[in-house]
Amino acid sequence: MKELKHLNKYFKKYWLKLLMGVLITIIARVFSLIMPSYVSKSIQAIEKFVANSISISEAKELLFGYILIIIGAALLSGLFTFLMRQTIINVSRYIEYDLKNEVFDHYQILNLSFYKKNRIGDLMNRISEDINQVRMYAGPAIMYGINTLTMFVCIIPLMFIKAPTLASYTLIPLPILSVLIYQISKIIHKRSTKVQEYLSTLSTFAQESFSGVAVIKAYSLEPKINSEINTLANQGKDTSMDLAKVNAWFFPLMILLIGISNIFVIYIGGKQYINGEITSIGIIAEFILYVNMLTWPVAIVGWLTSIIQRAEASQKRINEFLKVQPDIRNEVAEITPIVGDIEFKNVSFTYDDTNITALDNVSFNIKAGQTVAILGKTGAGKSTILDLVARLYDASSGEVLIDGIPAQKLNLDNLRSAIGAVPQDAFLFSDTIENNIRFGNEDATFDEIVSVAKKAVVHKNIEGFSKKYDTILGERGITLSGGQKQRVSIARALLKNPNIYLFDDCLSAVDTETEEEILNNLKQVSHSKTTLIVSHRVSSAKNADKIIVLENGRIIQEGTHEELNNIDGYYKELYLNQLSEKE
Repeated sequence: MKELKHLNKYFKKYWLKLLMGVLITIIARVFSLIMPSYVSKSIQAIEKFVANSISISEAKELLFGYILIIIGAALLSGLFTFLMRQTIINVSRYIEYDLKNEVFDHYQILNLSFYKKNRIGDLMNRISEDINQVRMYAGPAIMYGINTLTMFVCIIPLMFIKAPTLASYTLIPLPILSVLIYQISKIIHKRSTKVQEYLSTLSTFAQESFSGVAVIKAYSLEPKINSEINTLANQGKDTSMDLAKVNAWFFPLMILLIGISNIFVIYIGGKQYINGEITSIGIIAEFILYVNMLTWPVAIVGWLTSIIQRAEASQKRINEFLKVQPDIRNEVAEITPIVGDIEFKNVSFTYDDTNITALDNVSFNIKAGQTVAILGKTGAGKSTILDLVARLYDASSGEVLIDGIPAQKLNLDNLRSAIGAVPQDAFLFSDTIENNIRFGNEDATFDEIVSVAKKAVVHKNIEGFSKKYDTILGERGITLSGGQKQRVSIARALLKNPNIYLFDDCLSAVDTETEEEILNNLKQVSHSKTTLIVSHRVSSAKNADKIIVLENGRIIQEGTHEELNNIDGYYKELYLNQLSEKE
């Protein structure tokens, strides 16, 4: 159970409620133990009446009193059992809530490279299915474990006090049960891990299939996908059946062993009664009730073992991710205001997952308030520059300076709060258009949202929808066209009103007329703001204060539109080609 030690901090947090739950559990079980002894006393009262030791009125009075005690004890036991669930099970929900938040918070601080190496379906499964398995350990397992322990601690001594020999024979099957549980538990642990791994695979496959349903339909891949899901389903069935087959041994074995205990009670107890070693048949009835009261606690031992093994396997998977430490950390606690000066000093960067060198000894300087365009072929390293400015990655070598300070020595929250980024592949949430734009500034008014939408030249499109700004977008904004998604993302960045704008080829899906209108609006809005524009179009770059041209991770040209257009090179060739295409 070493992996489950991670939950100890939560048990300490809710120790008072857990302690109350344990005490209530013990009280509930103590009240339930009253019934067997009073059933025995009731049988003894009848025996005394039969033997003419007491009158019928005295027998009735005794039986009536015993019945009232049995009913009262049962009601009190039921009440405390209800309170037991209200305390311990509620604590398990609190722990589930805290653990999900811990995992989600950790997910958010991990690097982009982590998400490139791990599938979304697997991440989702660990925060949902795995944590649910852990919750079963933090609640039901504790509750039933205390319940079982209390029953053993209370019932077994009572049995030995009342009839030692009979108790010894009755409890013979329990050690055998313990050995069987230990052996089966090891098998359950291994098979539980396989089941959880399969669920992650299934979640990943389903998530990717649903996200890529348009491609699946376009290429008529439905038969292939159905075949693959069928294969996965059969694998899952086999894996789950392997676990179920082991679990299926628990209850039959326990019922068998409890049945053997009942036989011992009747046979040994009967012999002792005949021999006069037991004075009343009520003792035998009491023992049968004790044995049957032990049936569920003994049976639950196997179920508890299964829960704990599943929780151990799930917590191990959760801990694997919680132990992953982000390379990008906020090492600065104090506030560091951002003005907007950006400088790259001999910066090189290589992606860990692909080992591709995106930047090779790149150096340039951007003054606060300047607009700089970055051009180059696909894979030249343009987007990597923006990622390094936002400190989504740290340079492999060299320095990225913001306001003359290395990016690592700035407060990470302050740095990113000062940046408004618009990626090429615009990401929108499954929410209203208004809320997607408001994501840039939660305190913005509706008028401000409309204003930035107009500047992003998307207001008319939104007004054309039946619900306008209240239109609910599909997953990843599938309701909108590519150009509309880009413009909504631009509006979101404008609403943030940051000191640094990062536009990553965010006009690639709009026509040239709309692009020109947006660029004119951006020029007004980004006045006095540092702006980096990555583009494949000269039209997006020609009005910039500086243009940087990259090739294979190196700067091959740098200057203004006029300067670069007056010399032969990549920029002039690109400008002439795009000019002729436009004509």
